[in-house]
Amino acid sequence: MPGCGKSTVGRHLARQLGLRFLDSDHEIERHIGQPIRVFFEQQGEAAFRAVEQDVIDSLTRQQGCVLATGGGAVLRPSNRDALHSRCHVFYLRATPEELHRRLRHDTQRPLLQVEDPLKRLRELYRERDPLYRRTAHFVVESARPSVPGMLSMVLMQLEMAGFVDPSQVPSTIDKTAPPPTEA
Repeated sequence: MPGCGKSTVGRHLARQLGLRFLDSDHEIERHIGQPIRVFFEQQGEAAFRAVEQDVIDSLTRQQGCVLATGGGAVLRPSNRDALHSRCHVFYLRATPEELHRRLRHDTQRPLLQVEDPLKRLRELYRERDPLYRRTAHFVVESARPSVPGMLSMVLMQLEMAGFVDPSQVPSTIDKTAPPPTEA
């Protein structure tokens, strides 16, 4: 869902594991040469989802990275299949009410530029939660934990599943380090 912490946690996870961080929304903007919001307004959601599908297909074929996708990436079956079959997918789950608290002043997300954003978040959640659960290998509750707390939960799941060598992951998360910057 929008605002659940995908990009923030993804950046920290990539840094912690020494991997590249990729954000599908940023890659889409680079591909279309304009902000998603503008493209969305001019071309509509269907055109945006088609571009998103191509970008997700390309990004999920890359190795050695942490990928944060846009919240609507799961709407297309091909995206769900690519993500589930090629990646270790985490669903950072938060309630619509918590997401509204985080996003109430956001003016950049096209789907939330409506009269009642909370109502819209509830609709999106009803539609997408089952798709996120089907796509994900892991579900992490992201309602109130701090970024270091969510990062620890993700790393623990990866370690328990045998995807990360525990000796390669620091036993403590560096809470004093500045957040990673985007390249």
